[in-house]
Amino acid sequence: MSSPRTVTCPNCGTKNRVAPRAEGIPRCAVCHHALPWIVDSDAASFDGDVQASVPVLVDFWAPWCGPCRMVSPAVERIAAELAGRLKVVKLDVDTAPHVAGRFDVQGIPLLVLLRDGQEVERRVGAQPEPALRAWLEPLAGPPVPETPEAPAAQR
Repeated sequence: MSSPRTVTCPNCGTKNRVAPRAEGIPRCAVCHHALPWIVDSDAASFDGDVQASVPVLVDFWAPWCGPCRMVSPAVERIAAELAGRLKVVKLDVDTAPHVAGRFDVQGIPLLVLLRDGQEVERRVGAQPEPALRAWLEPLAGPPVPETPEAPAAQR
């Protein structure tokens, strides 16, 4: 799997390392607030990275693509707003052409929403942030409680 990414907690500002694991949702080590779950993937780790207990938004992009660079900050802001409800996996199509081929990537940026590993919907091209938010909000997982429930052994 991909290496952990450092994410700043939107609630308390603590820097946390977020691993691309498949279960649960990432939470801040200090305040336990849900964290944005963004994974930089590659061809070797992609299949593991897209597994999650919440819907996964795959951002197919390339560093030379101007529209991709415009969409990326919006996707990351939406990931922060939907923390705990959505996992974002970013894949550079130039470094993973076989994965791009599996998803029939014809143009980038391409955003593909997966649920349980199956494609639900896709959007091609640079779309404004409000349009992306309106698309993803109803498709994301249910809202998460502010603090995780204590494990059964601690109740």
